[in-house]
Amino acid sequence: MEHSDNILLKGCLKGDRNAQKALYEKFKVPMFRICLRYANDRAEAEDMLQEGFVKVFSDLHQFRAEGPLGGWIRRVMVNVALMQIRKRKKLFSDIEIENLSDSVTTDEDVFAEMNAKALTRIIQKLPDGYRVVFNMFVIEGYSHKEIAEKLGVSINTSKSQLSKAKATLRRMLEKIIIE
Repeated sequence: MEHSDNILLKGCLKGDRNAQKALYEKFKVPMFRICLRYANDRAEAEDMLQEGFVKVFSDLHQFRAEGPLGGWIRRVMVNVALMQIRKRKKLFSDIEIENLSDSVTTDEDVFAEMNAKALTRIIQKLPDGYRVVFNMFVIEGYSHKEIAEKLGVSINTSKSQLSKAKATLRRMLEKIIIE
């Protein structure tokens, strides 16, 4: 763990308001970007961020310093975002992946070359289930098994949602390019 993070952590655990503010200031922008990817809009992302930091400060004593503090905060934010989405509505329908067309392929380089802000705006337009699985698999690096466990869906549903998300993103990108 970074020395400055260790100092912030100790201060926060002692209830030092200045340390809490410094921790928030250090991580608010990258964590807000994560929330934006899962949210429908900026206001919802702000709510996720606020709830996420409440959770961070209430659970900070559980941080074991086995990795970077920022990585732990990131996991908390993703989990808070997923909880809020689950509260909002049921995300998924169980669709067998075998029923999907095998012709759906993606060019990951298209996503890699896009400006982060532009990609975030496009991802926000995806339906909730597609957006969540896309973020978890492509951006956060979760496996389909992990996604299925976290969301309480089948592995095939995770694969189906990802496939549909990529196909939808491709259509959206093609539309942008054509216009």
